[in-house]
Amino acid sequence: MEKKKTTIILFSGDYDKAMAAYIIANGAAAYDHEVVIFHTFWGLNALRKDENIEVKKTFMEKMLGKMMPRGADKMGLSKMHFAGMGPKMIKDVMKKHNAMTLPQLIDMAQEQDVKLIACTMTMDLLGLRQEELLEKIEYAGVAAYLADAEDGNVNLFI
Repeated sequence: MEKKKTTIILFSGDYDKAMAAYIIANGAAAYDHEVVIFHTFWGLNALRKDENIEVKKTFMEKMLGKMMPRGADKMGLSKMHFAGMGPKMIKDVMKKHNAMTLPQLIDMAQEQDVKLIACTMTMDLLGLRQEELLEKIEYAGVAAYLADAEDGNVNLFI
């Protein structure tokens, strides 16, 4: 029997939406699906390292980098952000219920061999460099995503 395939485009830079993408990805991987998450535009922030990495950038690229959250744990909520209080409140509730954080879900996805892809065109547009992103991820354009999605049993856009 052919292995089922799940592909997810993570476009959103919202913590809660990225969590949903990674919960679905981990669930699909647990059900023995081949899983791909294609990170584009604001979804790339889930792959950013927490620390500041010194790389040569233009003025505009530096400004974009400063405006975007550095790392999955710094992403804001899609609703009820409340000047930063919303994410703190939701993380406290998650901790109380022993729910995994987004960084933990990303680690689990990598352990389950979920293919994490950073969109190279968007990286160029936003001035992101490979050194600024997590280890053990892949880099590709939309054609690579489309090739994966063509064989997908489940294709999601989040």
